[in-house]
Amino acid sequence: MQYNSPLGRLFIYANGGFITHIVMRSLPLDCGDTNVLLQCKQELNAYFARQLREFTVPIKASGTAFRARCWQELQKIPYGETISYGELAKRISQPTAARAVGGAIHHNPISIIIPCHRVIGASGGLTGYAGGLDMKRGLLDIER
Repeated sequence: MQYNSPLGRLFIYANGGFITHIVMRSLPLDCGDTNVLLQCKQELNAYFARQLREFTVPIKASGTAFRARCWQELQKIPYGETISYGELAKRISQPTAARAVGGAIHHNPISIIIPCHRVIGASGGLTGYAGGLDMKRGLLDIER
């Protein structure tokens, strides 16, 4: 399902009643279960309107065990807060794995709901984001 957010076009995919991908480019996948897609769209609308801080739509991200740990930890970062890649590495008990954490974040299949935009550089500056730095800045601005 294509979703036109205030920050740009997103593509949402579901399978088996779970959101599996929210990405900035179209994928060669069937969009999936209409009910969960509609719930996701409603929650994204509320998020972009600053009326939602926590998503409840069911998600299922596929990846390695390391990536899954990173993605689970990302979901613990409170709305409106940011941490560094190094801090995320410490939180998953891999204090020297900041670069690997960055790789896992890069492969986050469910952006926004798994809030990889809340991870910034050690100096406090914005660093790479699959949707571009303008999208990352916009998401962080929404949460201020």
